[in-house]
Amino acid sequence: MAEIGKGVTAGKLAISVQKRLTRAQEKVMQKLGKADETRDAAFEEMVANFNKQMAEGSKLQKDMKAYLLAVKTMHDASRRLQDCLADMYEPDWFGKEEMDALTEDTDTLWLDYHQNITDKSVTSLDSYLAQFPDIKARIAKRDRKMVDFDSARHHFSSLQKGKKKDEAKIAKAEEDLGRAQKIFEELNVELQDELPSLWDNRVGVYVNTFQGLAGHQEKFHGEMNKLSQNLNDIMTKLEEQREEKKGGTAAAKTGDDAKSEEANPSDSACSAPKSAVTNGSDGDLPPGFLYKVKAVHEYAATDGDELELSIGDDVLVLAFDNPDEQDDGWLLGVQETHWLQKKDISVKGVFPENFTQKV
Repeated sequence: MAEIGKGVTAGKLAISVQKRLTRAQEKVMQKLGKADETRDAAFEEMVANFNKQMAEGSKLQKDMKAYLLAVKTMHDASRRLQDCLADMYEPDWFGKEEMDALTEDTDTLWLDYHQNITDKSVTSLDSYLAQFPDIKARIAKRDRKMVDFDSARHHFSSLQKGKKKDEAKIAKAEEDLGRAQKIFEELNVELQDELPSLWDNRVGVYVNTFQGLAGHQEKFHGEMNKLSQNLNDIMTKLEEQREEKKGGTAAAKTGDDAKSEEANPSDSACSAPKSAVTNGSDGDLPPGFLYKVKAVHEYAATDGDELELSIGDDVLVLAFDNPDEQDDGWLLGVQETHWLQKKDISVKGVFPENFTQKV
């Protein structure tokens, strides 16, 4: 039985080799113009459209998966950023619970967005492209069977035109021709029905893909906008409470100073500074004090001799030791809170005047 199996395999191999050889000879004869070739311009146009459609679909699939990867990357970055904020948010700050819920909602929103694109756009696109390899293989098979048909046709014709006709060979050639023609025409008819339909279906695939993507994007960005607004509201309220707390502390200090002056009116009168300033005694003000300002904008120091400002900071403005060192639009001062606590002006620095207002 093993020998028979080997014989069958060898026989199939010989037939396959012979077919390839015959097809190669036929193509050579056709290229040399010694044999006519079956041509179908309409079918060739269908094949050109098929190749174009397959290339466009493959590019769309590749770009869609790249977009999906970018969404995942943004999700990971968003998660790390939200986790960082949640870790830094102290329990006694305003909106701690709301912040934790917002972090969870943001992560869920990204997950849903990624999953929706995968299920509705990428998966359907994968299914659409899955049919192309089979059709491509059948187009190639149809081309091979067309060469077989041409070869059988030419062989039959040559036998009929021969001087010495062998009726047995002619009959066999005619039978082979009929078989080759049938196989070719069956494939040809099937593809001529399928290819135009497939070409027309591409419009619906593109519409569904991008319409679905647009819908998911609209929903995602709408929900994300709400979460972003909630985050902004939490941050705004947190800043407002910080300012209120600072204001309350400053008011408490002012009240304590007033009580002290009421208790020691003579000391207050005697200690009035020679300048036009009406608050505090000489010992409570830094040397060279001119007036006080409040920061209305934040200022990040960019040099070692500059003063860092946050909105609401009270700054005691000082006179420059050398007036020539003062630049237009800049003042010299020390944070009032630092002076009250440390009585130290070594941390004084310059700052832009238009970032403050007199109080």
